[in-house]
Amino acid sequence: MLRSHTVGRVTHSRIVAILTVAAFAAAMWIIEIADTLFGGALDAAFGLRSWDLGAPWTVLTAPFMHADFTHLMSNTVPLLVLGALVAFSGLSRFVWTTLIVMAVSGIGVWLFSAPGTLTVGASGLVFGYFGYTVLRGIVERKTVDIVIMICVVIFYGTLIWGVLPQAAGVSWQAHLFGFLGGLLAAWFLPTRTRPAPSSVQGGYGPYPDYRY
Repeated sequence: MLRSHTVGRVTHSRIVAILTVAAFAAAMWIIEIADTLFGGALDAAFGLRSWDLGAPWTVLTAPFMHADFTHLMSNTVPLLVLGALVAFSGLSRFVWTTLIVMAVSGIGVWLFSAPGTLTVGASGLVFGYFGYTVLRGIVERKTVDIVIMICVVIFYGTLIWGVLPQAAGVSWQAHLFGFLGGLLAAWFLPTRTRPAPSSVQGGYGPYPDYRY
């Protein structure tokens, strides 16, 4: 009974986290439609402008803004895929990873972009989730995390080149510092632990213990 309850909690946490990823993507599309109707006013108001001390909260809002629908479409699929893989770690870890990536990516963009540069887009989150899934397999050393790591490297490994300076208009700073934020989250967030084997009445053996 206790084992079933624990598994149920873990499954519920993962489902809620995956739905949260989907809600993020849906919100980005709704915001971009509204931004188009308002002639780009939302990007100007909620995008991150480097070296501007007047709106530090845009570190959290800029990832939901996009320059246009082409920009948004290029981020949507990797956000959903990599975000869902992070969400497999559970809701609490997904939320903390997202906040860490947003903060590190945003601060990096704010500091290292040319003064007054307006940066928008979820690519920092995409690169953060990429970094998290790659390093988490090494940190956790659990089969599922290692399999996820291998799949991510195979299908999204070329993302790593995005952390290097590229063409004008592409924020490599968001990519680089988002990636570093994902690595930090994978390294510092608590690992899932297993209790020492013990006899349990009723025929149940040891089961994995998850922190939320």
